[in-house]
Amino acid sequence: MAGPVIVATGVSKTYPGKMTLYVFLTCLVAATGGLIFGYDIGISGGVTSMRPFLHKFFPSVERKMDADKSVNQYCKFDSVKLTLFTSSLYLAALIASFFASTVTRKFGRKISMLFGGFVFLVGAAINGFAQNVAMLIIGRVLLGIGVGFANQSVPLYLSEMAPAKLRGMLNIGFQLMITIGILAANLINYGTSKIKSGEGWRISLGLAGVPALIITVGALFLPDTPNSLIERGRDDAAKEMLRRIRGTSDINEEFSDLVAASEASKSVEHPWRNILQRKYRAQLVMAILIPFFQQLTGINVIMFYAPVLFKTIGFGDNASLASAVITGVVNVIATFASIFSVDRVGRRFLFLEGGFQMLVSQIAVGTLIGIKFGTTGVGTISKGYADLVVAFICIYVAAFAWSWGPLGWLVPSEIFPLEIRSAGQSINVSVNMLFTFIIAQIFLTMLCHLKFGLFFFFAFWVVVMTIFIYFFLPETKNVPIEEMVLIWKKHKFWGRFIADEEVHIEMSNGKPTDA
Repeated sequence: MAGPVIVATGVSKTYPGKMTLYVFLTCLVAATGGLIFGYDIGISGGVTSMRPFLHKFFPSVERKMDADKSVNQYCKFDSVKLTLFTSSLYLAALIASFFASTVTRKFGRKISMLFGGFVFLVGAAINGFAQNVAMLIIGRVLLGIGVGFANQSVPLYLSEMAPAKLRGMLNIGFQLMITIGILAANLINYGTSKIKSGEGWRISLGLAGVPALIITVGALFLPDTPNSLIERGRDDAAKEMLRRIRGTSDINEEFSDLVAASEASKSVEHPWRNILQRKYRAQLVMAILIPFFQQLTGINVIMFYAPVLFKTIGFGDNASLASAVITGVVNVIATFASIFSVDRVGRRFLFLEGGFQMLVSQIAVGTLIGIKFGTTGVGTISKGYADLVVAFICIYVAAFAWSWGPLGWLVPSEIFPLEIRSAGQSINVSVNMLFTFIIAQIFLTMLCHLKFGLFFFFAFWVVVMTIFIYFFLPETKNVPIEEMVLIWKKHKFWGRFIADEEVHIEMSNGKPTDA
């Protein structure tokens, strides 16, 4: 059966809408779903560098740490069980995101957030009281289910609630909360590592329940988005909600477009099948390649294993965690830069500038480490030299934080038509989690074999993804979310996949409205 006609009414028009206190607070609460993901990213790397944690669960790694200092610095932390602990969360999140798609579409975005927060809370409790590796893994799997549901629903929620001209800023609130979660985890690890009883790691893991509680309670009070209400047949409630979040009664035009999009959506019984249709080729490619590229920037090498990495290049235990805190602060500050610029300079500019900056800093870090450790992995570095490495790492983190970090979640969440939006976001999350899992699982082995060349490996991929963005991603800033099809129709490459009869454009002065 042929898919529905894509409904669009011209991206040149502007819906009324402003930043109301209600929409700001609503998006702020929803964005806290990013805290659980960020906290886990930060906490796992710090905990795996704590000796009491390694002694209890991964004694073989501790023995390598205590080995003679001449041992290959690149291979000290290579442990299958240790990487399984870190990466099991992301495999669970991958699988959970597919179930989250159905829940998000049939029951609403807030239900997915509520469920995700609750399951994450249970996982945090199990990890905090863990007595063996099995309990650790079970807890991590539950954390992964929570992350899968939250990451699937929160970006969609933010994109649907925000006015078009503020969508980038409000959606990046999700990434901001991720960075705040990472920073909080780094600070907590720094403090708990000093607890003399050696039980500090339990506090670090157990405190993951705090951000989980925030999103769980917050979701109870969140309203549904107008798109979700219309999708579930509650048109009157959707109209009232649209008035409230736009701060005006002049919402008839936007409401009509949402209803039209919903009608198209209701005619789609199998969104997973429809998303494979030719006319959705551009969105499908973006939902696969953007999260794929996001993981191949190398950011998780820094954030997962920042303490391990700094220790590998010669820092002591405390300096290791302190350096991770430094990168966490840079991450938060740079994300604010993205928030205030994304709707002004656009998505493409940030992608391209960030790619260039990441490339330069990765080459610098790889060269600096290569000079000191070479291919043998044996060597020591001075404090000044180590500080230089950290400086370039911070430059890299800043570039990611205002480009591929937030935009990797923003762009996929805003480009899909309603009928395949939940399925599209699930693909985005699942690809993201799949390659996060793969990178987390093989990073330490890659470090052991590629050595400082690992940074050049990721630098190569940064070149590839920057070229991809330049040629294949059109600018999406200030485009109403239900009008996005015209951007793809006008693109030199993607336009060939969308037939003219599949796009309905309202007439303005007797002519089709120009995108």
